[in-house]
Amino acid sequence: MTLNPSRWIPLLCLLCSGWGSVSAQTPEAPSLAKDLSEEIHRIEVTVKDMYNRTETRKIPLTVFKPPGEGPFPLVILNHGRAASPEKRAQPLRFRFEPQARYLVGKGLTVIVPTRVGYGEAFGNFDPETNGSCALSKIEPMSLAASDQVIAAHDFAKNLKYVDTSRWWVMGQSVGGLTAVATVWRNPPGLQGGINFSGGTGGDPVTRPEQSCGVNAIARLWKNKAKDAQVDMLWLYWENDLFWGRQAPREWHQAWVEGGGRAQFHQLPPVGNDGHAGFTSDMDHWVPWVEAYFEKFGVAQAVLPQVPEASGFADVTDLSKVPISAEAIQKIYTRFLGSPLPRAFAIGPKGAVGFAYGDWAIGRALGFCQARLGAPCKLYAVDQHVVWRN
Repeated sequence: MTLNPSRWIPLLCLLCSGWGSVSAQTPEAPSLAKDLSEEIHRIEVTVKDMYNRTETRKIPLTVFKPPGEGPFPLVILNHGRAASPEKRAQPLRFRFEPQARYLVGKGLTVIVPTRVGYGEAFGNFDPETNGSCALSKIEPMSLAASDQVIAAHDFAKNLKYVDTSRWWVMGQSVGGLTAVATVWRNPPGLQGGINFSGGTGGDPVTRPEQSCGVNAIARLWKNKAKDAQVDMLWLYWENDLFWGRQAPREWHQAWVEGGGRAQFHQLPPVGNDGHAGFTSDMDHWVPWVEAYFEKFGVAQAVLPQVPEASGFADVTDLSKVPISAEAIQKIYTRFLGSPLPRAFAIGPKGAVGFAYGDWAIGRALGFCQARLGAPCKLYAVDQHVVWRN
């Protein structure tokens, strides 16, 4: 798995050298995004594993908020599960900054818990283990993970800028399974849930597209769906190497047959493994999420618009880029060498950012303004300069 290769460099300049193959199980580096008012809080949670062992541990919550006093509705966004203990032990916290930035743009507060068994909460207790492949126990891990979602929601009641009476749960992979579990538990104020590639029991290396949890998940979700009271959106990708194409369809059928309500979409293949589509295919999943939130009156559009060429300069003319620092000129040269789609943004005090690939405009603007917290403007998109003085 490959980390997003963005790096800070001198002169308050932020560079993104591309999206790469970002895995949903890989936590971001813990730098704070000022323009999203990013905060870190730590709370105690009590959870039980499949062996009925109960532990109380402290976990970090990453919080992003829109500008203003609010109160803003809430999204609790949940991460997946790395296959090895070594990866789960990485001492970082989950952030999902580009995805959180999109949700904040819609006027939503976002909380991203790093659950027990991951990052700084890694240790000798793993409440999300589910036994052997032949005897997968899905309900205990589902309850342990969703317990932490509910605890995060309870904590949010202490934040004056959060409207905890209107909230949604979202997640990818085991985080998607967590979203489904939270929905069937029907906590107060929950409006709905979004499941990205949700499931467990997959191994893309030794059993590509053959999850050993297919039947266990189907039985559990069919049995629990009757308790769910809200509408869900389920998004999977055709080339998911963890589940394949058929298992998600069976899970959705089981949920609906059990009395649950969920709109299901299987998106076209993306990259080498569509299981990472939540982090690598925003261009295609955002429209479905836009339509879903619009039903709840959360209708502020955040789809990046491609501005028309301004005629300010030829895109290859470095002398016209309105930042003279040599280091930043070198970054613009790297932007020119990156593939399409791509975007380059400029902000105050020498801040710049660029991105290529999925969600390029949104990420370029975000990389530019995250450190200073000041708005940035697009200078170039693809082959054209769009800058206007």
